[in-house]
Amino acid sequence: MIINTHSHIYDEAFDADREEVFKRAMEAGVEMLLLPNCDERSIKPMMEFYEKHPDNVRVMMGLHPEEVYKDKEDKKDYKDKLKIIEKEISQLATLGRNDGNPMVGIGEVGLDFYWDDTFKKEQIEVLSEQLHWAKELGLPVSIHTRNAFHDMFKVLDHEQDGRLAGVMHCFNGTFDEAKTALSYGFHLGLGGVITYKNCGVKEFLADIPMERIVLETDDPYLPPVPYRGQRNEPAYIVKTAEKVAEIYGVTTEEICNITSNNARSLFKL
Repeated sequence: MIINTHSHIYDEAFDADREEVFKRAMEAGVEMLLLPNCDERSIKPMMEFYEKHPDNVRVMMGLHPEEVYKDKEDKKDYKDKLKIIEKEISQLATLGRNDGNPMVGIGEVGLDFYWDDTFKKEQIEVLSEQLHWAKELGLPVSIHTRNAFHDMFKVLDHEQDGRLAGVMHCFNGTFDEAKTALSYGFHLGLGGVITYKNCGVKEFLADIPMERIVLETDDPYLPPVPYRGQRNEPAYIVKTAEKVAEIYGVTTEEICNITSNNARSLFKL
């Protein structure tokens, strides 16, 4: 059984066949999906999907870094978006797990300077605030980092006080960046990119303790080989598990067991 730590199955890319996609994931051995939020608009579809499948779905709440600058012409300021998400988190935080609280983390948060670094200061401000929420609530974070490891580590230098934990989602950095991420207490999230020919992580992954990795898909994005060019979906995590097992020289079943146990411990599932 596999825990998929990062799926956007609530995305509109699945509007035509979402339940079929979910069924395929269960049939492939996925026992649980963790769904990170992206913005204020994705809260409703994410929660609706959770309510249909409360035994197999958990959620995270956060503002994606691209949302800080994506709507440059939008009247709604990113601070307003952040307030909406903070209110949702506050409401869920009042519930216990047995009272139906599905929230297991803060995410998807982070820094992304791939397309635009004009709003670097604002992205760092938004990330720092959400890391404060995570520390106050004792929740792990799902961190998105693209073209921004140097700045991310500067933020973590300031914010890590022993209370932060989480996943470097879709990790695709260098060995030194991987070691630094681990030193802050984070796990590495591995998805379809690990199956790509030009993925440098394959070269050093065997030197990363298996107890510090988790599996994910980031669907509908970044499908693994042999599905590149298609819509990604949660069931395809099996291909990632197979590749990771090959790199470590163990069975796929062992990788699934270890990474799922890692996810259970980190997200308190």
